[in-house]
Amino acid sequence: MSVRTDPSTAPSGPPGTPPAGALAPLRRPVFRAMWIAIFISTLGGWMHEVGAGWLMASLEPDPFMVALVQAAVVLPGFFLALPAGALADIIDRRIYLLSVMSWLVLVTGLLGVLTLLGLVDARLLLLLTFGMGVGIAMMLPAFNAVIPDLVPRHELTAALTLNNIAANSTRALGPMLAGFLIALAGPAVVFLYNSVSYLALMAVLIPWRNTQPRSALPSERFFGAMRTGLKFAAQSPALKVVLLKAVAFFVMASPLWAFLPLIVKEQLGAGPQTFGALFGAAGLGAVLGGLNLTRLRRRFSGDQIVAAATFAMIFGLSGLALLPNAYSLAGAMLIAGAAWVCVVSTLQVSAQLALPHWVRARGIALFLTTFMGSMAFGAAAWGRLASVTSIPTALFCACAFGLVAWLLTARLTLARHAGEDRSPTDPTPDPLLDAPVALDRGPVMVEISYRVEPQHAQAFQRAMRDMRRMRLRNGALSWNLFQDAADQHLWMEVFVDETWLSHLRQHHRLTVEDRAIKARAESFHEGASPPPTRHMVARNPSKRRRRWQLF
Repeated sequence: MSVRTDPSTAPSGPPGTPPAGALAPLRRPVFRAMWIAIFISTLGGWMHEVGAGWLMASLEPDPFMVALVQAAVVLPGFFLALPAGALADIIDRRIYLLSVMSWLVLVTGLLGVLTLLGLVDARLLLLLTFGMGVGIAMMLPAFNAVIPDLVPRHELTAALTLNNIAANSTRALGPMLAGFLIALAGPAVVFLYNSVSYLALMAVLIPWRNTQPRSALPSERFFGAMRTGLKFAAQSPALKVVLLKAVAFFVMASPLWAFLPLIVKEQLGAGPQTFGALFGAAGLGAVLGGLNLTRLRRRFSGDQIVAAATFAMIFGLSGLALLPNAYSLAGAMLIAGAAWVCVVSTLQVSAQLALPHWVRARGIALFLTTFMGSMAFGAAAWGRLASVTSIPTALFCACAFGLVAWLLTARLTLARHAGEDRSPTDPTPDPLLDAPVALDRGPVMVEISYRVEPQHAQAFQRAMRDMRRMRLRNGALSWNLFQDAADQHLWMEVFVDETWLSHLRQHHRLTVEDRAIKARAESFHEGASPPPTRHMVARNPSKRRRRWQLF
């Protein structure tokens, strides 16, 4: 392996800013309080997962039903993460998060009470676990979008790594504590603790106020915000690479958590303490991997880390299929846990750095959709395969899938787009108008004329391909480039925005990278003044477009 620094994981800040230390964000009181609350709440989440898996293995010990417990938690994220991200980008995130957490307190508390009374069967367990999954799906995009508001950009990598360490240290502690509590008092206590743990996050959010400046323009509409988020992802090569690598890894890794209760209960004949200890071994591996990840990032690229972690996960899954006792399985889980946190942290940091502020929650939502959908699909698919064959067969098939998926995505690199700076820049001045234009008027056609020497035509067209992606991901409905048939020096860029308000939003969405793309394209223009621009506004907008503006 070559040794180099991957800019996708390097701290980013103003020129001359020293790299942030691993613990630097904890010196900020709000982030420190949030981090402690994350620790408490995530501990409850891991305890809940152990309790739900063990309870299902006791109620109905079928591999498919046990795997559905995990699917019930993560599947809602596949359908709800993008709507949740759109809401988090257009309304007050604090009020939104407090509302969602109130739902989580109610659902998990109800499951705890009903379990304590002995009224839970397999179907009710799945239903209430699904309800918890709905709350988590609605919470995560907004919650992850808040983190960059708590620290400066050059501390973002350290902050995300600290959050992953919190999540994975509780992965070690939570299962062991859950195994002890389940053996002592049953799974109801675990569910009740999870309900109370969400109150810790609410206690931090209630006094918090977001100090980030908001745009003076009206907020986007709900369906329009979702559509814009999808268009951004479709035109963002950096985010697409992250999503494809996430599918390749998480579909393969899903049986690690889905099959562990049955492996302990049926193949080892052991109890919840062993289950918790093995789950904790994976968490310990995750903590060790997280603590050493900063050092690894200085020596290896993100792509090399993901590749090594993929093969480590294949080794861990093979261990689950072959190793005969709890001690050897603990070693396999230790390796798998370290691989897990290396991939999750690397992809999460790459996704955050690929997202400008205005679409952050929607981009994170798409990452979470991919993560949860891959986990849900993998858990259900490998669980069904295990039901008709065996657990070792399903594990080996997951390993084969992971190897093939890695080979197919190996040429898609995180480092290729790592140098792009998505931090916001000053907005372009609004167009000078003879008379005001109503914000809901549209569509708006923008024409920009360039005079380019013929010998530079091919290089200009390559630069304009980047311009096309930039316009479309920032909200344009369509884009094209034309050359005058009578004058080969004259080129015209034409793009269409839905309304005048949509066009003004493009002016406010520019990032440092977008400015560089515009400057590169305009450098081919011959003339002392910038390329002339015209704005054409439709006189008779369609009724259908006006109807959808209500949403």
